[in-house]
Amino acid sequence: MFFLTNFYKMTLQFVDLLIIFGYLVLTVFIGFIISKKASKNLDSYFLGGKTIPWYMLGLSNASGMFDITGTMWMVAIMFIYGIKSVFIPWLWPVWNQVILMVFLAVWMRRSNVLTGAEWLKTRFGDSRGTKLSHISVVIFALVAVIGFIAYSFEGIGKFAIMFLPWDLSVSILGFMIPSERMYALIIMGITTLYVVKGGMYSVVMTEVLQFLVMTVSCILIGVIAMNLVSPEQLHAVVPSGWDNLWFGWKLDLNWTTFPEQVNQALNAKIGSDGYELFSVFMMIVIFRGILVSIAGPVPGYDMQRVLATKTPKESAMMSGFVSLVLFIPRYFMIAGLAIIALVYFEPQQLLADGQLDFEKILPFALKNFIPAGVLGIILAGLIAAFMSTFAANVNAGPAYIVNDIYKKFINPNASNQTYVRMSYLASILVVVVGISFGFFVSSINDILQWLTAALFGGYAASNFLKWIWWRFNGYGYFWGMIAGLVASFLVPQLFPDLSVILAFPFIILPLSTFGSVVGCLLTPADDEEVLKSFYKTVRPWGFWKPIDQLVKQEDSNFKPNRSFKRDMLNTGIGVIWQMALIIFPIFVVIRQYNNAIIAFVVIVITSYILKVNWLNKLENE
Repeated sequence: MFFLTNFYKMTLQFVDLLIIFGYLVLTVFIGFIISKKASKNLDSYFLGGKTIPWYMLGLSNASGMFDITGTMWMVAIMFIYGIKSVFIPWLWPVWNQVILMVFLAVWMRRSNVLTGAEWLKTRFGDSRGTKLSHISVVIFALVAVIGFIAYSFEGIGKFAIMFLPWDLSVSILGFMIPSERMYALIIMGITTLYVVKGGMYSVVMTEVLQFLVMTVSCILIGVIAMNLVSPEQLHAVVPSGWDNLWFGWKLDLNWTTFPEQVNQALNAKIGSDGYELFSVFMMIVIFRGILVSIAGPVPGYDMQRVLATKTPKESAMMSGFVSLVLFIPRYFMIAGLAIIALVYFEPQQLLADGQLDFEKILPFALKNFIPAGVLGIILAGLIAAFMSTFAANVNAGPAYIVNDIYKKFINPNASNQTYVRMSYLASILVVVVGISFGFFVSSINDILQWLTAALFGGYAASNFLKWIWWRFNGYGYFWGMIAGLVASFLVPQLFPDLSVILAFPFIILPLSTFGSVVGCLLTPADDEEVLKSFYKTVRPWGFWKPIDQLVKQEDSNFKPNRSFKRDMLNTGIGVIWQMALIIFPIFVVIRQYNNAIIAFVVIVITSYILKVNWLNKLENE
C-alpha cells in the first residue's frame, strides 16, 4: 500500500483548503443538477440512455482508470526499475484498451444489452447452462466491485489524513473510529450522493471534471520535477541501464549508488519480484496479455462504458480515446515523483524496519516542492482520482443486482420508477458492504493483487473461448468461471510463496481451461438458432465454420468477418502506439529529448497507420 504510515503532516494554506472544498462542492452540484436525466429507466440510470458522446465516455473511462494507488505503485517500480518499469503493467494488461479499440468493443456493443451478465443470453440463449453462467458472472462482478470499494476505503482514508488537519476520530457505542476512517466515510459519502442520485450521467459528467483536474495536477508535477532535477543529478544516483528502455536475457540492473543497506534492499526487491530473468517474465506477460485482453474487460465500469456508447463504431473510438488521453498526463506525474524521490530523498528515509517504504515519496514531494495554491490543485486532483475510480465501481456494481437479480428473478414486471428506486438502494447496499469489508481487512495491497492477478486471471479462459469457438456453451462457461474463481481463492492459501505471475500459466489458467472444455464437451451444444443469431449480429472471427455455413444457407448475401489478419496487425501497431504514448512523457521529464522526439515520431506514424487501417474501416451501424 503506497500511502503514508508515519507521515509528514502538511500545513495547508487557506487557498489550498478553499480549492479542495470548492472542488468537492462543484462535484456534488454537477451530480445533482443533471440527476433528472437518470430517473427515466434502467438504461438511463446505468448507461446514460446511450446518448452520451463517445469522447466524454472516453474521458470518464480514463478518469476511472486513473487510480492514484496504482499510480503510486508505478512510481515505486519506476524508482527501482527505471524506464523498463513501463513493461511491468503489461501484467494487468494495459493492452485491453488496444484490443477493445481494434475489434472487441464493436463486438460487445452490437449485443445492445445493459450488463455483461445480460450479454450471455445473446451468446448462449436461454438454456439452463446460460442461467448458471448468468449467476457466475453476477457473483464475479459483485465480488470484484465490493473488493475495489474495500480497497478504496482503506486507501483514501490513509491518503486524506496525510494532509487534512482536523482530528475527526469518534467513539460510537464503544467502537473507536479513527480520523482516517472518518475522512474515508466523508469523501466516499459525498461521492455516493451524486452517484446514487444521478447514475451514469452524474458519474460521467463529474469524471470529466475530475480528469481535467488530474491532468493539470500531473503536468504541474512533471514541470516542477524538470525544474528541480537535472540530467546530471539523476545520472549520479541511478545504476547503469536505469534510463534505457531495452533489455537482454537478464535485467542486469545492479544498485550501487546508495549506501550499502539501501542497495541491498533494492537489489533484494528485484530478486523477490521475480523480474531478474526479464525475458522470461516478458514471455509470460505477453502470453497472458493476449489471452486476457481478447477475453474482454471484466464486468465493471470499463465494460459499462462500452455498452453505453451510441453505436459500435463509437465504442471503438471511445476505447482508443482512453489510451490517447490517459497515459501522457499520468506518466508526467509518475516520472516527476520518481526522479524527485531519487535525487532529494536521503536514502535512509526509504528504509522502515529493514524494508523499502515507498509511502514517503508522495508526501515528501508535496510538502517540500509544491507551492501554496498549486498544492490545493494537486491535492484536489488526487482526491478526484480516488473519487472517479470509486464512483465508476459504485455505478457498475448495482446494475448486476437490479437488472440481473431483481428484474430477472424477483420482479420482472415492475415499473421503471421501481427499478430506479431499487438502483438507489442497491448502490447504497454495495457501498455499505464494501466499506464494511474495508473496516476489517488488514492488507488492502493483498486485495488489489488478488483482484488484478488471481481473480481476473481465472476469468480469462471462459471469456476467451466464448468469442472464438462456436461449440463453447453455457455449461462450459459456468464451469470455467467456477474453476477460475475457486483457483483464485485457493492458490494464495495453498501456495502463499508462489508468485502470481507463475500461478497464472501453471495453475489458474490450466484449471479454468479444464473446467471450460470438459464442462462444454460433456453437455449438448447450444441451440443453433441462438448461435446463428449471435454470429450474424456480433460477427466475430474464429472457429465458427459450421455456423457460418448454416447462416449462408439462409442468407446468401451474408458477409462473414474476414478481418482477423487486419485486426492482429492493427493490434500490434496499437501496442506500439500505446507504448510510445507512455514513454514520450517519461523521456520529456528526464530530459532525454532525442528519445522523446523518436517516441513522438512513432506516435505520429502509428496514429496514421491506425487511421488508415482501422478508423477509416470501422463500419457505420
